[in-house]
Amino acid sequence: MNTGLIETEETLIIETPERVPLAFALASIGNRFLAVAVDHFIQYLSLFLAAWLFFWLSGLGPGVTADEIFAGEISKWMLALFLVVASIIFSGYFAFFEWFFNGQTPGKRLFKLRVIREDGRPITIWEAIARNILRIVDSFPGFLVPVYSIGLVTVFLNTRDQRIGDLFAGTVVVRERDDDAPTFDETFTSEIGDSAFKRVQPKCSFEADISGLKESQMEVVEAFLRRRWDLSDRQRLWMAWRVALPIMYRVRPTYDSETFTYEGFLEELLHRFTVKSKRF
Repeated sequence: MNTGLIETEETLIIETPERVPLAFALASIGNRFLAVAVDHFIQYLSLFLAAWLFFWLSGLGPGVTADEIFAGEISKWMLALFLVVASIIFSGYFAFFEWFFNGQTPGKRLFKLRVIREDGRPITIWEAIARNILRIVDSFPGFLVPVYSIGLVTVFLNTRDQRIGDLFAGTVVVRERDDDAPTFDETFTSEIGDSAFKRVQPKCSFEADISGLKESQMEVVEAFLRRRWDLSDRQRLWMAWRVALPIMYRVRPTYDSETFTYEGFLEELLHRFTVKSKRF
């Protein structure tokens, strides 16, 4: 897709294949700080609980010292296991949640923030790993207690509020705005305006295993495609993106970015699901 980006101080505008500008509100530094504070609290609480479980399984009391730990008072395999678990929690927390939960960690979900690619598409596991592998640089000079001095300076100097990890991975953190699009209830409770199976977008070809999709998910797709005619072009584009994004995270489709549209993707997805389930 030949994506054009128009940047303002607080908004990233992406020109979609439908030639309709899709505006993303960039996450503020304050919200990002609060979100990462929540995430670090969960992260360190998990480390504390893992350490407590480790000591409990090893039969050690709360007054154990570091000398006792490394002097062989506990089995080496238990110590190695704890170090592996602690390393996974410390280094993999952000990458795992951002990949598995559609660009959101628990902290980002709480403050309605999401990580996306610069072209508006969902991040893959590679972007999630890439943006977080440099978190240690952004958090300098802190390590065990991240300060994010480098990250803050980079965000202030960057027009898209990207830290070093974002620049490396090609990602941005946006705030989910409810004012630019109607709610799901507003969209899906009005009377049906047209058939969900009418194609208005060029056929969107993609490769994906859709066998894991649930009937309830496809009901949302079908409801949107039926009621899209009651929305303005901007609202329709926003709702197509919001409906398609979690499904794309789930099925991980491969597609031609030059011909891809969110609405076309939903049209083709509903057609394939209908044929697969033999509803016609």
